[in-house]
Amino acid sequence: MIPFGQVTGVAAPMMAPNVDTDVIMPKMFLKGVDRSGLGEGAFNLLRFSGGKPNADFILNREGYRDANFLVVGPNFGCGSSREHAVWGLQQLGIRALIGTSFAGIFNDNCANNGLLTISLDADVVAELARVVADSSRNDVTIDLAAQSIRFDRGRRSIGFDIEPDRKEAFLTGRDFIASTLVFADDIRAFEARHRAENPWIV
Repeated sequence: MIPFGQVTGVAAPMMAPNVDTDVIMPKMFLKGVDRSGLGEGAFNLLRFSGGKPNADFILNREGYRDANFLVVGPNFGCGSSREHAVWGLQQLGIRALIGTSFAGIFNDNCANNGLLTISLDADVVAELARVVADSSRNDVTIDLAAQSIRFDRGRRSIGFDIEPDRKEAFLTGRDFIASTLVFADDIRAFEARHRAENPWIV
């Protein structure tokens, strides 16, 4: 995973509730055998109309085309468990999602692939969405170490909670396997000791 320390970028509001994974990554983009091209698939049916960019969609508007963050409505990522939705968002350049709630499997897929999800109270999310809806005030800085979000041209800040293990994984860029391998020497020592104490196993 790409380590997430302090990231500054544009935030785009997408406050519709219950945006499911078929909206995030339409099923016609699930046919490939690898992850290539999924950035094109992300929000494809919203981003394009008749083969041309949909000017009404937020990520096609001036000031939001290179968004790094999405401020989203409740239950974002519901529906099927397709991991492609997370991969597509990342290929689109999205580093973090800020909302009130995320579907369980989608949230786990985000954590396992390095896409940060931040849950805040509804009124806080609504205020953040209101501010970033103004393209002259849509820059946001997420400082994971400090667990803070700076917005409104850096004049305001809000804190957020995150599980310590998940925070460490994002800060270091370690997935579950890499986090386990931190203890590789201990694991090998245990295996050697276990074989010596229980030779009948081997």
